[in-house]
Amino acid sequence: MSLVMIVSIENLWIDGPYGRIPVRVYTPADESRAGLVWAHGGAFFGGDLDMPESDWVARQLADRGITVVAVDYRLAPTLDWATGATGDQAGRFHYPVASEEVTTAFTWAVSVHPAQRWAIGGASAGGTLTAGAALRLRDNDRPPPAAVLLAYPLLHAALPELPAELAAKVATLPNPELIGAEAVSRMNLNYVRSPETLTASYAFPGGHDLTGLPPTFILNADIDPLRASGQQYGAELAAAGVDLAMIRETGTSHGHLNEPDNPAATRSVSRMARWLLSLSDATDTDGG
Repeated sequence: MSLVMIVSIENLWIDGPYGRIPVRVYTPADESRAGLVWAHGGAFFGGDLDMPESDWVARQLADRGITVVAVDYRLAPTLDWATGATGDQAGRFHYPVASEEVTTAFTWAVSVHPAQRWAIGGASAGGTLTAGAALRLRDNDRPPPAAVLLAYPLLHAALPELPAELAAKVATLPNPELIGAEAVSRMNLNYVRSPETLTASYAFPGGHDLTGLPPTFILNADIDPLRASGQQYGAELAAAGVDLAMIRETGTSHGHLNEPDNPAATRSVSRMARWLLSLSDATDTDGG
């Protein structure tokens, strides 16, 4: 695939429910063929617009003809992975702040470029946020995304049991306990603060009513405990009648989109772009 030059990268601030939200807009030089509002990962308490999972991914997608709005949502309090202790809370926010900010960014993109077909997506914790935003948009009679794009996402409040095949692969990781079920539970509680909120569908959509959602693409990392969540969510989407494409990127671990020099990262971005563009092209062919 030949790539085009990015014509512009623009840093903006948009109005949000908790103050202004920084966004970064990546615009292709040629006519944009699709749009994506994108949220980086970082366990809800880390990450920014400059990390590869945000900036490099957005540049790659824009090079392939997709306008990207990357969202710098407000982060949760810091967390010590080993002990579960919460750290700095100054300027930090629990659910639903980040979820509502991602939703706001999508609504803003649609209002500014109404002719563009907009998808919503994210990686890891960003996938959690965007999957929840898709439900929020569905339930509140707001313009829905044309598609949902999730990269190695976490969709459940508790990590589903790992299949034997996946458990054997995860056991080969240097510190599998740091991204195992207990660590995931600590991270999720740190995000929502209240145990009762773990059941909120907009916080963790897995296990809730998924009917009426738009076509969804799930990119799972191969050697990643969170693949159990992605796979289960895919099964739930299929049972709800949602059009689904789900792949496993062989040999990869969680967060590989943060590794621009990893050929698998480029393969994953290419898969994401092809899927988004195929939906857009199909809609154009159908006259939509």
